[in-house]
Amino acid sequence: MKNIDAKSFLPNLAFVCLGLIWGSNFLYMKLATQYINPIQVVFLRVVLAVFPIILFGFVKGSFKKEHLKYWYHFIIMSLLAAVVYYYCFVVGSHLLYSGIAGALSGSSPLFSFVLAAIFLNEEKVSLRKIIGLILGFLGVIILAKPFDASITDTTWQGILYMIIGSISLGASFIYAKKIVSPLKISGLALTAYQLIGATAILCLITPYDGITNIFNNTEATLGLVVGLSLLGTGLAFLIYYFIIDKLGAVKAASVTYIPPIVALIIGAFIGGEPIIFSDIMGALIILLGVYILKK
Repeated sequence: MKNIDAKSFLPNLAFVCLGLIWGSNFLYMKLATQYINPIQVVFLRVVLAVFPIILFGFVKGSFKKEHLKYWYHFIIMSLLAAVVYYYCFVVGSHLLYSGIAGALSGSSPLFSFVLAAIFLNEEKVSLRKIIGLILGFLGVIILAKPFDASITDTTWQGILYMIIGSISLGASFIYAKKIVSPLKISGLALTAYQLIGATAILCLITPYDGITNIFNNTEATLGLVVGLSLLGTGLAFLIYYFIIDKLGAVKAASVTYIPPIVALIIGAFIGGEPIIFSDIMGALIILLGVYILKK
């Protein structure tokens, strides 16, 4: 029993840690976009993370020549789990309150569930999973307040960007489980390959004018370098592959229920964003959905 408990403890701890890391990123993203544009935030986030990951990979001997033949899979994952996902979430965080942006990020398990049911034979659909996902998505809807008459065009744009980013993230979970995980490449190597691919793509599309403005503010700099880059990108990728392997794609995708709650709390108490009763209820319903899904 002790061995079983030990084996289940680490994946679940990783699950919670990843949720906390992702949840804290929304305030960092909003702060960074006050000084540089969203694509520049994504560029710096990825570039600052790729070098320590590559160095660590060399130390661990994770890179193999035979991995090069799978380069196209790494590019696809770079787009799904980095470039598109990061960019949409940065824009969404810029246009919305960071807590609301974080709340909307919880919609990705819904898309992961649908994609998993279609493409992953081992991910069985059950009434319990459906109830958990529906409850979680209901909580996200309550937090996002999509039917509020006071919502502006800018707010709707932010919501749309968050939904697109959530779809991209959800698709990456399924692609990783179905295509990438069976390749038996270490999570460290996969993380490095994806970040290298994302760096190459971002180097081609990022405008560099004014990018150093981020360093004019200490809080924005620390949030981007430590929060978004080292923790929210490098470490998050390693945890991401670990929980997919140990918990399965659908349960791993359900980690995205945690960031809405974390982002809401951080946005309210650190960012000074307004929080009302419906926000609290939405967060509690998300927690209930996660509990039912993982029970």
